[in-house]
Parts: sequence; structure tokens; C-alpha cells
Amino acid sequence: MLNSILLQAAGSAAGSGWSSMIMIIALIAIFYFFIMYPQQKKQKKINSFRESLQKGDKVMTAGGIYGRIREIKDNYVMLEIDNNVTIRIDKNSIYQSMQDVAETK
Repeated sequence: MLNSILLQAAGSAAGSGWSSMIMIIALIAIFYFFIMYPQQKKQKKINSFRESLQKGDKVMTAGGIYGRIREIKDNYVMLEIDNNVTIRIDKNSIYQSMQDVAETK
């Protein structure tokens, strides 16, 4: 009698181990598909936008500076913000194009 009770307890403990493992895996999958995947997709879109920049494009920086691209290098962009006023900014700080700004208004 005692043996059968102990065996049932051991069997239910082993079963709960698998069910808790399945719950952990399910939570990780939910976390990935609702948080990580959309963020990776958004980052790929931003990177492709930054790679497609061309000389003469009107852009806005992350700091809110509007300007026109005059020169593009590997890591930075020369941005003309006024007549004969050019600043050098990191390519990663370019936020969006003026076309995107017009679409959001």
C-alpha cells in the first residue's frame, strides 16, 4: 500500500517536471514572437533604410536636425543644414527621411 502511494507520488512529480518544462519553453516562445522578433524586424528595416541613403536625400537626425545629405562615408554622413553650413554626424543617428516625416503628418 505504501509502495503504491510512493510510486504514484513519484509519477506525478515526474509528470509535473515535464509540464513545468513545457511551460517554460512556451513562455520563451511567446517572449520571442511578441518582443524579440518584431524588434529584429524593425532593426532590419532601419538598417536597410540607412544603407539606401543617397547624396541629396533630405533626412532628419535622432536629435531633430533636418538637412540634406552632401557626402556619405562608411560610418558618418556630411549633412548640410543651411547654406554653407555642413555638419558631420554618425550614420546611425539618421532617424528618417523627409518622405517618412510627410507620411506621418
